[in-house]
Amino acid sequence: MAEDKDNTLLNDVKNYLDITWDDSLGDKKLTGIIQRGMAAISGKIGECNFYEETQERALLFDYVMYARVGEAPQFWQNYKNEIISLQIERKVDAYAADQ
Repeated sequence: MAEDKDNTLLNDVKNYLDITWDDSLGDKKLTGIIQRGMAAISGKIGECNFYEETQERALLFDYVMYARVGEAPQFWQNYKNEIISLQIERKVDAYAADQ
């Protein structure tokens, strides 16, 4: 099941990046970028859902776009406010759940 979700995610990322050709080595590279992006984004904001239409998923797609061209540091600069907003949202949710 998880493999199906990962394949769907890969195909959705390829669609987002307008990659319309088949390339197994390219898919392997993109899969690695996706996995690293998921780990990095989750590490910054906590638990994420990348398999549904969420803000984290949108961030992941943009991360992959930047990382694919070697500009991952620029991604973190450009999306800093959005990441901070998600961090605050998670803290508020956690606080509300404890009350």
